[in-house]
Amino acid sequence: MEPVEPDASVPLRVLLVEDDDADAMLVTEHFADAELAVDLRRAHSLAEAERSLEAFVGVGDGVETPDCVLLDLALPDAHDFEGLRRLLHVDGPAVLVLTGRRDEKLGADAVAVGAQDYLVKDAVDGPALARSVRYAVERRRSDRVRRALRDAQLRADENARLERGLLPSPLLSDPEIRILARYEPGTEQTLLGGDFYDVVEGPDGSLHAVIGDVCGHGPDEAALGVSLRIAWRTLVLSGIDPDRVLPTMHELLVSERDHPTLFTTLAAATIDPTRRRLTLRLAGHPPPVLVGEGHDTRMLSSERLGLPIGIGAEHGWQPLEVELPSKWALLLYTDGLIEGRQASGDVLWTDGLQTLLQEATAGPPPWREDPGAMLDGVMEQVRALSTARTDDVAAVLLVSDR
Repeated sequence: MEPVEPDASVPLRVLLVEDDDADAMLVTEHFADAELAVDLRRAHSLAEAERSLEAFVGVGDGVETPDCVLLDLALPDAHDFEGLRRLLHVDGPAVLVLTGRRDEKLGADAVAVGAQDYLVKDAVDGPALARSVRYAVERRRSDRVRRALRDAQLRADENARLERGLLPSPLLSDPEIRILARYEPGTEQTLLGGDFYDVVEGPDGSLHAVIGDVCGHGPDEAALGVSLRIAWRTLVLSGIDPDRVLPTMHELLVSERDHPTLFTTLAAATIDPTRRRLTLRLAGHPPPVLVGEGHDTRMLSSERLGLPIGIGAEHGWQPLEVELPSKWALLLYTDGLIEGRQASGDVLWTDGLQTLLQEATAGPPPWREDPGAMLDGVMEQVRALSTARTDDVAAVLLVSDR
């Protein structure tokens, strides 16, 4: 990469680490001869240089990190490459080493250790010194930019892998069931959250859906969400007693989490093969919505709300049985969808979400013709109510066309 010329009006900040006064004076004169603006400071030893660099950490106080360190390899308190290695641990300045003519090979070896370049003291003039410093600074800046881009790409790739695990393709063969899923990351954080969902059809034709939210954000929470989703799918497809699914997931979470306070809220729904009866289990999670026409849309009861998994399983999770109408629709969601604030300043919560859905499903055109547009419209309204939504939002709408 071709180095970018620095702004000549802004002096480069250079820290000279040199114990010899004569050599320090020579470097000062070289910079004076060169056409390069430099703010030159001096440390007489490695210890003094490290103290100076520690002071530079206080950027908030107006102190700025040096752009470059000129390091004499022959310091009284450092041997061989000890001083170089210690200064290379400081994230910021480029490091050039200064050697005597008889130590020229040592200077070349220093580049292999991590120095940007080396200079032979009595074989360099002002222009050569200025050019080396300028190029070293720009190479260091370029290295930092490339590293930041690489790190950002690695984070993006990791988040994409985690998101594929958190947000899978439904495993469903019933042509009369439509699945519409939406996921939006929180606006105030860049880390992937632990929201997850899944929909599968069991061996007996039962339809199973789950949505969950691991508390917190970050790769650990997201990875735990992936593990829980896969565990849920495996348990359901194995035909295990439905009453054992959440207790088993509780045991898995307790064994897999890296902190004893980590928990997960979860809503699990099972719809029988006739598609007329719903069994709902809630583990600290807001209840789903049975979506109808206008005021027929209603929030399901949370009277049998159990504790989140990871907090306690001694009382179990009692099922709620619900009779389903013909051509029903069921919306499961995470709490990011109900945390927006209304014009009154009140939190939207479940009552507000129910009102938004009632308005969205009332009147022409029939929302069933395009349930995805209805869901997108409701989520857009929630987004408009939330100027600083920090939580992720996951929503799954199951629509029966029977």
